[in-house]
Amino acid sequence: MKNILLIMSLFLVVACSSDDNNQRNPNLPNQSFTVQINLDLPQYVELRAPGGITVDRANGRGIRGLIIYRQNIDQFFAYELSDPNIPLSDCSALDVQATRALSNCGNDNEYDIPSFGQQVKGEGGLPLLSYSVSRNGNNLTISN
Repeated sequence: MKNILLIMSLFLVVACSSDDNNQRNPNLPNQSFTVQINLDLPQYVELRAPGGITVDRANGRGIRGLIIYRQNIDQFFAYELSDPNIPLSDCSALDVQATRALSNCGNDNEYDIPSFGQQVKGEGGLPLLSYSVSRNGNNLTISN
């Protein structure tokens, strides 16, 4: 009986081992941060209605900044503003136009924000790097 418990415990530990390194983007460094966003502030007026998108380039918010998207009444998503399919450079911050994030590095990389940041044009195939979002009343906490 002890042997069975030992084998099952070992299996459980192996099955639950972390694979975070396999999911990280090789072009973007792991930047630890946690930010609070008050949706009542005027710079976040776009997030007051479903479908709203805003860009936050303040220091300490991601690598190059955040793209924040309100999908519906209760659900928000946050993405890194850096193009996930090119190494960091002076041009790697994306330009957000309507619901698309476009590369500024002379390529045709394009990402659809409402479709979980999936790449819809260009090379590389990686989606936008997503961050964790939790909501408490009119405040969002965004972190990685």
